[in-house]
Amino acid sequence: MADLSKRQIEEILDASLSIKRHGAPPDALKGKILASCFFEPSTRTRLSFEAAMLRLGGSAIGFSEGGSTSVQKGESLTDTIRIVSNLSDLIVIRHSAEGSAFAAAEASVKPVINGGDGSNQHPTQTLLDLFTIRELHGKIDGLQIALMGDLRFARTAHSLALGLAHYAARLYFISSPELGLPDEIAQGLRKTGVKFSYHEDLEEVLPKLDILYLTRRQKERSSLPEKKPFVLQKKHLEQGKESLRILHPLPRVTEIDPSIDALPQAAYFQQAANGLFVRQALLSLILEEP
Repeated sequence: MADLSKRQIEEILDASLSIKRHGAPPDALKGKILASCFFEPSTRTRLSFEAAMLRLGGSAIGFSEGGSTSVQKGESLTDTIRIVSNLSDLIVIRHSAEGSAFAAAEASVKPVINGGDGSNQHPTQTLLDLFTIRELHGKIDGLQIALMGDLRFARTAHSLALGLAHYAARLYFISSPELGLPDEIAQGLRKTGVKFSYHEDLEEVLPKLDILYLTRRQKERSSLPEKKPFVLQKKHLEQGKESLRILHPLPRVTEIDPSIDALPQAAYFQQAANGLFVRQALLSLILEEP
C-alpha cells in the first residue's frame, strides 16, 4: 500500500465505479496477456483477475499452485518470474514468502501486482475493500471502522489498516493479545496521525461502528494454539447501528454465522463481487495505451 498515494487510490476507486456503472470497453486490452502466478491457493483473487482480463478483451495464462512449475525442480522464484515476464504483459503473483512480490517486481521486465505475499500485505484486496466501504456509506472519511480477528497474520487487515490511514477514519483493532496488529503496522499508523485503539471485546465498540471487518484465523501461517473461536451472530447485531455493515475478505470459516447472510448488514458478498470491477480498473490503468 505504500506504493499508492491517496490520489492514486481515489483514481482507482473512481475508475472502478465507472466500470461498475457503465462497463468497460470489451476490447480495451485486446492482445494483452495476464500471467497469474499463484504459488498459494486462491479463489477470488486469481479468478477475478483472470475474469477481469478476459472481459477487457485480453488473455490469461498461469498456474494455481507452485507444484506444477519448475520451482519443484529447484528453479528460483526470480528465474521463474524472468521467464514469465517475457511471455506476458503483466504478472499477478501470490506467494507464501513475505516480500516475494517485491522480489518478483525486481526480476520482472513487466509490471507486477501483489496478489498476497505471506502474512505481509494484499493491496488489491484493500482497494476493493475501500471501494465497497465508499459504496456503502458514500464516503470513508469520518467513519468508525473495526478490524477484528487474526490481525497478526492476516495480510488483508495489514493492507486495509494502511489504506485507511489516508482517510480521517477512526479505527478499532479487536483481537486476543497474541493475534494483535504487528508493531510495524501500528507505527506506520502513528506516523500518519490516524486515531486507533486496541480492544479484546467487540461489545466495547460495536454500538459506534459503521463498518465491522472480520478476518479468519490464519492457520496456515501460525502454530499458536487456538482458543474458542468467536462467531458473529444475530444477537450481536442488536447492539449495532442500523447502518452498520459487515465485511470479510473471505473465505470465512466460523467467524460469521450463515444466518447473517440474509440481513441488510451483510455486505461481504457484495464486497467480493466488487473485486472484478476494481481489478478491471487496475488492469486498464496499467496496461491501456496512452
